Amino acid sequence: MVTSGMFPLPDHDHQSCRVDATARASALCKERGARLTPLRRSVLEFVWDGHKPIGAYEILERLRGERGAVAPPTVYRALEFLLAHGLVHRIESLNAYVGCPHPDGDHGGQFLICSGCGAAAELNDAAIDGAIQTSAEDLGFTVGRRTIEVEGLCADCQK
Repeated sequence: MVTSGMFPLPDHDHQSCRVDATARASALCKERGARLTPLRRSVLEFVWDGHKPIGAYEILERLRGERGAVAPPTVYRALEFLLAHGLVHRIESLNAYVGCPHPDGDHGGQFLICSGCGAAAELNDAAIDGAIQTSAEDLGFTVGRRTIEVEGLCADCQK
């Protein structure tokens, strides 16, 4: 099993995550011939401000605080771009977004979501993907998008 993103330790520096994620995103977009505009960069930075999934309307409010009048479709278009390039994931159960720690590789969406503190950790477990694929094939089913969300308590919240 490969753990892509971990639950942050109490003294975790979110700023370094944000800087690293933005640098990776810039490099990937340049490599792919895509534009990481200042608005898209801001949205990505808001997503990476913490390890908790963030909703589009919270992003909208932060953008308005930073830029003034911003319409909801502007945020959704930026999020669609970030999703299309694998820079963020959508947590369906929360209708929120979380940064992808490994946007340059193809991987399944497996998430552990803490119901205590709200943090989310991304897993990248090939065994889980393989089990889904095998079961789907046995049923004659073709897998499209797959997202697995598991709710529970992180180690800190269990204390």
